[in-house]
Amino acid sequence: MNMNLVSRKTFIRAVHFSVLIASALFCFTASAAAPKSHRLDAFAQCLATKKATMYGSLRCPHCDDQRAIFGDSFRYVPYIECSVAGSRNISFACDLARVRYTPTWIFADGERKVGILTLQQLSTKTGCRLP
Repeated sequence: MNMNLVSRKTFIRAVHFSVLIASALFCFTASAAAPKSHRLDAFAQCLATKKATMYGSLRCPHCDDQRAIFGDSFRYVPYIECSVAGSRNISFACDLARVRYTPTWIFADGERKVGILTLQQLSTKTGCRLP
């Protein structure tokens, strides 16, 4: 048997095996992430019911971190954007609420907390149950 033929077959098998492993990892990662991405929907909706609002900015990396904690469920969190497109000004809504730092959470009782809050902190403050 020709040595090139053996090397070629070994190479093809290695490529097929790599594709198989990569596909399996992708499927596992996608299936593991899918339920997680929506697991906080009810919690985020409860925050809305309890009138907990996040004031943030698209230019704020800490706001990005706070949004990332919720994943896709963040769409249910009441959110006020404080940055004004094309300027360094603060939005009227954030100025009216006297928000100077983002993220800032303002709750129904008027209490405000500045910075990234954990899900547990939000749960404790609002009474919303975590999944």
